[in-house]
Amino acid sequence: MKIVHFSEYQEVQDLSVLDGARWLIINHEQLESAATVIFHSELLDILVGVDHRGAKISDGLWQRAVHLIMADSQLECVTEEQLSRRTGITKVVLDAQQNIENYCY
Repeated sequence: MKIVHFSEYQEVQDLSVLDGARWLIINHEQLESAATVIFHSELLDILVGVDHRGAKISDGLWQRAVHLIMADSQLECVTEEQLSRRTGITKVVLDAQQNIENYCY
């Protein structure tokens, strides 16, 4: 399973880096600059995961394309199920100590 990090795209600025990918992983600091790539990943049926640990989630349109999010329960003050309902994101993982790649399916 090919996993591409948004930082890899930033290095080359070429959407072909997504060819054959199953997952696109984005850190919360990169969300604003990743809008185009997120849209493109939807067209290619690439699943999007966001590592949002370390910051409170700011709701937005980006959530519509995200399938996996990791967050901190201390910042969100909700359960995984409640956060899933609020954001519309299928897989929510709170307080994970492992890399986000371990949760890609």
